[in-house]
Amino acid sequence: MRAEPRGRRTQWLRGVLDLAVLALLAETGEDYGYTLLQRLAKAGLPDVQAGTLYPLLNRLAADGLVRAEWRAGAGGPGRKFFALTDEGRTALTERGAEWTDFARNAVALVERGMRA
Repeated sequence: MRAEPRGRRTQWLRGVLDLAVLALLAETGEDYGYTLLQRLAKAGLPDVQAGTLYPLLNRLAADGLVRAEWRAGAGGPGRKFFALTDEGRTALTERGAEWTDFARNAVALVERGMRA
């Protein structure tokens, strides 16, 4: 079987990236972009680029799901930290449940097809 085009993984990622970022922030309380990229890669989502993540973080902030705060760096440049808001936690809980239902159904369907 030939290799799957990268575009398909990008499509899958678009469907879950906002929830994945909210979930990572729920785990740590706050984080900055570069570390979020590393954590996404470690979680099995290595294809996320900074040019995708930072606009997403800004959209989440504009929607009130995360708050952003610039902090001076210790001996280096400042960093913009992001933290989940109460509204973000609610969105993660509600949309996360919808996503896991959807993903569970999609996985079951694909697995049935693979066994047929």
